[in-house]
Order: sequence, then C-alpha cells, then structure tokens
Amino acid sequence: MTTKQTIPILSPEEIAVRAGQQVPYQHLPDRLDLFFDRETRLRQRAAGHPMRDFLLFAAELTHVQHDILQRYPEVALPDMDALQAAARVARPPLPAEHWPRDPQWRTQFRRLVEQLLPRLDGNPAQASVRKLQDIGDEALEKQADLLLHQVMFGLDMAAAPVIAAALQVYWTHMVLTVQQRYGNGAFSPFGRTTVATLCPCCGSRPTASITRIDATSGQYRYLHCSLCATQWHMVRIKCSHCESTKGIHYQALQAADDESTEPLRAAVEAETCDECRHYLKIVRMERNHEVEPVADDLASITLDLLISEAGYQRYGVNLLLLFGEHESPPSHTPPDSGGH
Repeated sequence: MTTKQTIPILSPEEIAVRAGQQVPYQHLPDRLDLFFDRETRLRQRAAGHPMRDFLLFAAELTHVQHDILQRYPEVALPDMDALQAAARVARPPLPAEHWPRDPQWRTQFRRLVEQLLPRLDGNPAQASVRKLQDIGDEALEKQADLLLHQVMFGLDMAAAPVIAAALQVYWTHMVLTVQQRYGNGAFSPFGRTTVATLCPCCGSRPTASITRIDATSGQYRYLHCSLCATQWHMVRIKCSHCESTKGIHYQALQAADDESTEPLRAAVEAETCDECRHYLKIVRMERNHEVEPVADDLASITLDLLISEAGYQRYGVNLLLLFGEHESPPSHTPPDSGGH
C-alpha cells in the first residue's frame, strides 16, 4: 500500500529563507534607465490602444523627464545627522509631505514645460500644457502640496500630470544623490521604516507592485513608489494596504492567443483583499519581460474600472493619471513623517 505525501508549494521568499539567502530589501531607480524604459513601454502599449493619445502624451512627458534627470542641478539634501535621525525612528528621510522643497524644482518644472510643448504638436494635451507657462510660483507650490498630500479638492487635474512629473524627477534625483553621497560605507541612508506599505525613501504610496526576474531578486514581489520610483520588498499574497494574508485574490483581463484556445496568463493583475476591500495591481516580469509598473498601470485602466465596480478601492497612486478621491494613508501611519 502506498501513501500520498502532500508537498507544500513554497513562495520564492520562503525558498530563499530555507536556503539561507537574503532577499534584497530595496532597489533604487537607475538614472539612465528609469524614464527611458518607461517611455519605451508607453509607446509599445499606445499602439492600437483606446487611450492612444494619452499614452503618447505620457511617453513624451517621460522622454523629457529622462533628459532633465540627466542634468539636474544641485539641491538641498539631508545631511548625515538628519539621515541617522530618520533611521533611528524608522522614518523616510525624504518625506514627500513634509520635505522643504528646494526652489530649484520650480526651475526644472518650467524647463520641463518648455521642452515638452514642441513635442506635443497634434496632441490634445498641448493646450493644457501651454497654460502652465504662466503659472506663478505660489500657485505652483500650492498644486504641488495638494498632489503630495493626495488632496483632490482644488487640484487642477489637467495640470497635475506635468507638475507631478517635475516632482518625480526632483525626488528621484534626491534619492539617487543621497545614495551616491552617503551610501558607499557601512551606513545605508535608506532602510526599513515603520510603515511597510509606504516608500522607505519618501513615504509615498506605490503605483503597483512588480515581480522581478533579475539575478538577485528572481520572482520576488516589490512595491514601486509612485514618486521616487524606489522599489521595496513585500512578500507575495499579502495585502499592500492592510497587510492581511487572508482573502487575497487575483483578477485579470484575459486575452486569447490567436494560435491557441488556451487563455494567456495576464502580465497585469489586480491583487484584491477581502479584509479591507482594497486592491493594488501587480505586473509580472516572468510573464512579460517588458512590463513597467507606471506604463502598464496606465494602459490597464479598464481593469481598474471593473475592480472598482466589484466594490474594491484602489490603493495604488499613479501621479500621471489621478482619478477618484484618495483616502488618508493606512491608520497605522505615524502622525509625523519626520520632516526637516
């Protein structure tokens, strides 16, 4: 008589732990590749897409973001004392809601508008972008505050993607410069923070999560920051909003292969949580090597609509396309993000 043995299916994280491996906690953005790869993916997804004009607008915007990031001027940064103070209390050292923004970000915003306009000939977004040439510093800072505090009331929705793009470049530059200046020794300027569901560098929400397939992070799940593009590890099958491991489901728009009756496994899914009724998209590189969290989130808005109709609330934030009312961050967020 033979007996059947049940073999548990382990997650990649569990396999790594049993093998004595250490899962890399975070991946900082790459100055040369971040916006270049995003632009490439946006143009791929735009082909034949119902939102073609908007995706091409986002691609042109991302192209200019790349150019500006390569030659970003010096800005005020936290010193070693401030970085160590943030590390001691496990807070992000560059908190989006409290960081005193360097005036240089406004200069780079105006540079972005100037470079973007001639690239938008024939695009419906050109008129809205042209109006931003005349926005004053006070109004610009007010709009930035609303964006970074996730307040929709009073936000200029037409201007928001361009202002957000300038803020993304600014924060990405700060993160990369801080790492370059202070991260070469034993001290790491960016580490684990109190709230695991918010970016450890700037405290922002993720846009989506991604399963990576590189040599050091094969098929581990990382949350992708909506502001500075840092990716930080979170185990799979765990809600990115309430951190529950119960009632997690995956929903997708299935496509049929022209040469097969079998449905393709979607590279973009919505991870829903029955405990808190929130969801976050997950993009899977093991199913499509070319996925990019921001671009594929924009190109899968239909999935958002269907999941929302089922009664789930979006947790992820895509600063290039805001919709709906954003709620406050999770209730366990510290009341003070430790700004300087």
